[in-house]
Amino acid sequence: MSTPPNDTTGMVRPGVLSLSIKEKSALFAAYMPFIKGGGLFIPTNKSYKMGEEVFMLLTLMEDPAKLPVSGKVVWVTPTGAHGSRTQGVGVQFAFNESGKSAQNKIEGLLGGSLKSVRPTHTM
Repeated sequence: MSTPPNDTTGMVRPGVLSLSIKEKSALFAAYMPFIKGGGLFIPTNKSYKMGEEVFMLLTLMEDPAKLPVSGKVVWVTPTGAHGSRTQGVGVQFAFNESGKSAQNKIEGLLGGSLKSVRPTHTM
């Protein structure tokens, strides 16, 4: 069985997203604190449906450990979206230990910048 080609997210197989965020500004732009339990916007040219379950492997900043997080698609930005928005999906973290761990890690890294009014990929 062959592995499908990778897209911009490092897609390994359907439903699995690999995302590496190395800069605080990129993490701020991707994080969705307004989603219950937290979530991330993931740029991708693969199409997803609202409510679709996905599994993410997140690498954040300088931490070499990958965070395994499950979630579901709660936001879709299609190709050619208004305001030249980046195409991709917003994934809400699952309400479990891995989701809470990802939310806590991201909010710890972002700290006070969570209250910033700078634009993000979603709002």
